[in-house]
Amino acid sequence: MRAVVQRVSQASVNVNNKVVGRIGHGLLVLVGFHTSDTPEQVQWISDKVLKLRIFNDEDGKMNRSVLDVRGSVLIVSQFTLYGDARKGTRPSFIESARPEVAVPLYEYMLQYLSKTGNIPVESGEFGAMMDVALVNDGPVTIILER
Repeated sequence: MRAVVQRVSQASVNVNNKVVGRIGHGLLVLVGFHTSDTPEQVQWISDKVLKLRIFNDEDGKMNRSVLDVRGSVLIVSQFTLYGDARKGTRPSFIESARPEVAVPLYEYMLQYLSKTGNIPVESGEFGAMMDVALVNDGPVTIILER
């Protein structure tokens, strides 16, 4: 499982010119699932997302989590995170989980974050062509893998 976590002042996802997810201050998380991922890996990444201390404290040091600042999280599925371009110029996506594996993990992640974090969690639309807009705050971008 891979996740690209970006601290944002705002982010949104549009599908067919309709907003399907929008947050203010918080985290935009692009998530890709591997063919061998499990719910335990989803929990580990989700806990890490909630507890990452990448928000500034009163001294300007990155010492607070999204929970501490009562931010929001926007989760967007992105199978291309497992694109392998080591050979040639056309990436292979063979390591990306197929929808029958990825969709239940994606839905589990959304539920787990909402329940565990008790903060607003928004999402994109799995498998859709999405327009993702964000204002990266910092910029701060962290890559997680499990």
